[in-house]
Amino acid sequence: MRIAVIDLGTNTCNLLVAEINSTEYRILHQSKQLVRLGDDKIKTNEISPDATQRVLQSFSKHKEIIENFQVDKVRSIATSAVRSALNKVSFLEQIGNQTGYVVKVVSGEKEAELIFNGVLLAFQDFNKPAVILDIGGGSNELIVMKNKQMTWKESQPTGMARVINQFQISDPILPSEIQRLQKYFSDQHKNAFEQCCSQKVNTLIGCSGAFDTIADIIDQVNPGEKRRITQPVSLEDFHKVYKKIIQSTREERLAMKGMDMVRVDLIVPAVVLIKQLISDAKLTHIVQTDFALREGVLFEIMDKHALPSV
Repeated sequence: MRIAVIDLGTNTCNLLVAEINSTEYRILHQSKQLVRLGDDKIKTNEISPDATQRVLQSFSKHKEIIENFQVDKVRSIATSAVRSALNKVSFLEQIGNQTGYVVKVVSGEKEAELIFNGVLLAFQDFNKPAVILDIGGGSNELIVMKNKQMTWKESQPTGMARVINQFQISDPILPSEIQRLQKYFSDQHKNAFEQCCSQKVNTLIGCSGAFDTIADIIDQVNPGEKRRITQPVSLEDFHKVYKKIIQSTREERLAMKGMDMVRVDLIVPAVVLIKQLISDAKLTHIVQTDFALREGVLFEIMDKHALPSV
């Protein structure tokens, strides 16, 4: 059976097409469209008319790809920006009327579960305590896992699109602004950081676009050029990227090999959050994965004990 998963996030609208059965899967296509639901209207929990048009255009492009692959089933999911939007009903009706797709808005708790399931597809033999961090535009999900079991989870509306609309961030970011962000993340994710310490977590599994960008900069490859199921990132390499990003101007970041233009602004607070989690939770290892929410939908459809194909 061929499945298409559309993940309507705060910053991008992502498409995954895969062929699955009860025990294995094969990814046939992955792509994304920039929609910026988290534009300046996110401060008032609205989806702007311009953002609505960007989403409708992205769904039209995705629908053309889906039809070319002769997909059997389409699952469309919306997350934080739509979840909190006061005008989400009319917005979702517009998508349905134009595309015929019913978009399901998932709760923060369900989003965390799907991300966890997606990570399970990537890690076949990972039994050590770990914290999964998915940095979104509208929300951040932190999930503590051990022996392939989720022991704790949270979803907070502290995503990077909300942060850059809430905080002053200079070009380049100032030390005082970094300190304010550090305090904000420590306060907002205090319970998650404490759970990491109490459960003796030492590994961070990063599964968002921010981690993809960090890995691309380290590997010096263009965005989307290298697909990774899992890839270790040394603390030394992360700190080098962190320093490079916080010392850079927007123009300098655009010129960096590996920088996704979609994330050129969002990456600054994102690396501050990652560094704060590493520091507060005393983490010693980082592993990046491309797998997250979309793959979690595949996991739900497949037999939950299935092992991924190579």
